[in-house]
Amino acid sequence: MNTSNRENNNLIENIKEHKELIAALLSGFITLLAWRMESNGLITAAIIAYLSAFVIGGYAKAKEGFLDTIENKTLNVELLMVLAAIGSSIIGYWTEGAILIFIFALSGALESYAMNKSHREISALMNLQPEEAWLVRGTFEPMKVPVSTLKVGDHLLIKPGERIPADGQILKGTSSIDESAISGESMPVTKQVGEHVYAGTVNLNGTITINMTKPNSETLFQKIINLVQSAQSEKSPSQQFIERFEGTYVKFVLLAVGLMLFLPHYLLGWDWTTTFYRAMVLLVVASPCALVASIMPATLAAISNGARNGILFKGGVHLEQLSALNLLAVDKTGTLTVGTPTVTDIIVREDLNEKDTIATLASIESQANHPLAQAIVNYAKKEKINTIQGIEIEDVPGWGLKAHDQNHSYLVGKPEFVGKLEATNFANNAAEKLAEEGKTVIFMKDERGIAALVAMKDTVRDEAKVAVKLLKELGIEVAMLTGDNEKTARTIASEAGVNKFIAECLPETKVNHIKNYLQTYRNVGMVGDGINDAPALATASVGIAMGGGTDVALETADVVLMKNDLSKIAYAIRLSKKMQKIVKQNILFSIAVICLLIISNFIQVVDLPFGVIGHEGSTILVILNGLRMLKL
Repeated sequence: MNTSNRENNNLIENIKEHKELIAALLSGFITLLAWRMESNGLITAAIIAYLSAFVIGGYAKAKEGFLDTIENKTLNVELLMVLAAIGSSIIGYWTEGAILIFIFALSGALESYAMNKSHREISALMNLQPEEAWLVRGTFEPMKVPVSTLKVGDHLLIKPGERIPADGQILKGTSSIDESAISGESMPVTKQVGEHVYAGTVNLNGTITINMTKPNSETLFQKIINLVQSAQSEKSPSQQFIERFEGTYVKFVLLAVGLMLFLPHYLLGWDWTTTFYRAMVLLVVASPCALVASIMPATLAAISNGARNGILFKGGVHLEQLSALNLLAVDKTGTLTVGTPTVTDIIVREDLNEKDTIATLASIESQANHPLAQAIVNYAKKEKINTIQGIEIEDVPGWGLKAHDQNHSYLVGKPEFVGKLEATNFANNAAEKLAEEGKTVIFMKDERGIAALVAMKDTVRDEAKVAVKLLKELGIEVAMLTGDNEKTARTIASEAGVNKFIAECLPETKVNHIKNYLQTYRNVGMVGDGINDAPALATASVGIAMGGGTDVALETADVVLMKNDLSKIAYAIRLSKKMQKIVKQNILFSIAVICLLIISNFIQVVDLPFGVIGHEGSTILVILNGLRMLKL
């Protein structure tokens, strides 16, 4: 019984989804029957059948047109089609009017199908969310419960092959996770105890137990769905202009039709039937259906394409702006480079014990979150050097750390922070040589002067080198912004293939550099980690956050890369350029068809059925052309 009910429900859903197409086809069938009746002399029956075809085929579009007119207080193309069909029937062209309704209804059904095709990406994403999960409580056997009943702190068992039902942290087990639904990356990622996993991703081979860290409404997966839905509902400037233009254009068409109802009769000697008929044809062929459909399907398809590849656009406006970029400014750490530097050299003042000095430095840095600080802490752990308790620190953003214990005070950071002259002279100017090798150098200073020097190096990502090359091929200059000194910055820039760079750049000064670039290049993109670089991201024409699978990045920037892969930016720009090309093709094609049909109507070489085919056919073609954006 349950299976039968489910099949019936599916049948009802399918009928609802395709009701426009069913109504259009039924209208066409009735029109064919009415034409046969008219051919056999059954005039009254034929007219009744034609009226039925009008109502069945035109009801949905007529209702849409009237409601839209009342809501927005402006005319639209649906009303033009209804008026043309009514006008044709008034002068006795029942067949032409019915064909108009049939093709208009059919094109409307195909348009709805085409528009829904891009929205299906969201439905596909939503279907990836599990509805049930294995809940673990104490020593009891795991229970299968609805995901909607779960709460933060619950322990969940995920078996091999199952989708992860919630965001959480692994408590037990190791497994490979397919995160393609989040990042667009097909290669699995190995996750161990302590690492985070995300709802909607797939546990491939091991059994793991996770601690649920977020409610269902706040999971990264749900935020991605909400973001893409929001982007699809946000209209680009081009689409907004077309929709504003539509109302004015429809008024102009009605005015032109009104004039054509009379002027050709008096000026060109047309009879009243021909004059009225040609006015109705004008009403059809001059309608801007294809023009209105030139942008939105292509934009929605491009947004869906990006979401499928781990690129989230926060709206069509940002997608449009990407194609106009002339320069892309990129943060260095975590963007061009791996973001996890390692210690390569340590030089300690001769009167100090090296192990004790490293212990002090690591103790200070252990209280900071900067990648350089973590590199020093990891080095100390590797060398089995224990840290010291009781050292208090004060963070000086962009410069370094102040620290003190009961007996000593320290400064840790850049040469300018600890004293540039002292830093330069330390260890026979060793810092200069290390900087020329592309290493970042920091110093620790005590009461007697520079106590130690630590050199670290962050490696350039292989994909970053490829990405910079791809961006240059697209005609986009790349500039690197970094807090490193000029020599280190030059080395990293050279390795990455970047020609422009700004060294010793503080977080708060990045905004000023972006403003300067905007004056020179007009359209400038900024790539950062989505947190520290938020002001610069907001200042740029397009802000791009390297998400790395973190939901923090979703709150900043205009475009989010769900994986720290700079080459995705080149893909996004190509996507934007292709979309702009398709939109231009659609607009030029639709305007050309409208002009050709208007001229053909005026010289009486196109009749109403062919006018309808030309008009609605061009609408379908621009929609299908826009859907090419689903693939790049």
